[in-house]
Amino acid sequence: MPPTSIAPWLSVNNGAIAVDFYKSAFDAIENYRLETPDGLVVKLSVDGAEFWISGGSGNEKLKTPLGGDSIRMILIVDDPYPIFAKALKAGATEVFLIGEDHGWKLGRLMDPFGLHWEIGHPI
Repeated sequence: MPPTSIAPWLSVNNGAIAVDFYKSAFDAIENYRLETPDGLVVKLSVDGAEFWISGGSGNEKLKTPLGGDSIRMILIVDDPYPIFAKALKAGATEVFLIGEDHGWKLGRLMDPFGLHWEIGHPI
């Protein structure tokens, strides 16, 4: 398992243009890509520092400019269940339960400040 880490996930109106920008501007390397009818999810790294970008075709607008679902933090841990439960007990709200999908075991919470946290690990 990778060590515990936090990686930013940025949701934008046009994910493909954002990915191209980060590759051009920062020499970002694409490490993972998932394309769906709703848009795409891409994991990028800059000198080993990883972050995620997601977004649709650009026709839709973000529901919130910052916070909520426009910024997500991914907390990567060996066992997400105790941390997920502890966060709920501390006041977080469940967005979706821990499950396995797209090569990950994770669940999502919204903290009391409206920011989304995905807690889990790659399978």
